[in-house]
Amino acid sequence: MPSSNIPSEPADYSPERRDFFRIEDRIGLEIRKLAPDTPLDADAFDGDHLESLKAEFRRLDQDVKSQLASLAERDRLLTGLIKSLNGKLDMLARIMAFEQNPLQPEDWQDVTLSEGGLSFSSSTRAWQPGDRLAVRMTLPPELFQPQAIARVLEVHPDSSGGARVHTEFARIDDGDRQQIARHVMRWQIRQRQKE
Repeated sequence: MPSSNIPSEPADYSPERRDFFRIEDRIGLEIRKLAPDTPLDADAFDGDHLESLKAEFRRLDQDVKSQLASLAERDRLLTGLIKSLNGKLDMLARIMAFEQNPLQPEDWQDVTLSEGGLSFSSSTRAWQPGDRLAVRMTLPPELFQPQAIARVLEVHPDSSGGARVHTEFARIDDGDRQQIARHVMRWQIRQRQKE
């Protein structure tokens, strides 16, 4: 269910932006403004040196998943154990990656997040509608780090000299969008359990 604590929207607010469930959460957020001529597939977070390792990791992960499907027909207990071990290895890899590049306290902030975009507060009015931003999010507690290219839709100045910035994802890989979708779903489940 969409969050009811969503900031008031302007009269010309586009209804198609409400196609996704939104949550208000505290996440790690790294933002870099892109030059207008930067290609949409550029890596603004200098991860090129890891791309071959990431590709190999994805290939191995697909191998495990395909083999688990055939093993599940023969031995459910062993399949469950291997899935648990695979999940444990994934979590360990995320923790190690996070420890190598920890976020500073100022990198954690309250946002409104959906599969379609996010809004965040900025202490300055550095952003303008139409700006393109490279965005990397760290989603606790899983520490997933989806990345996207976002386009600034609206900037609402606040009384402290900052602004609330509303964006939509202009480019996001399916895997990253799925990580956000899973995070939103788990957040909603945790909120229901608190009630």
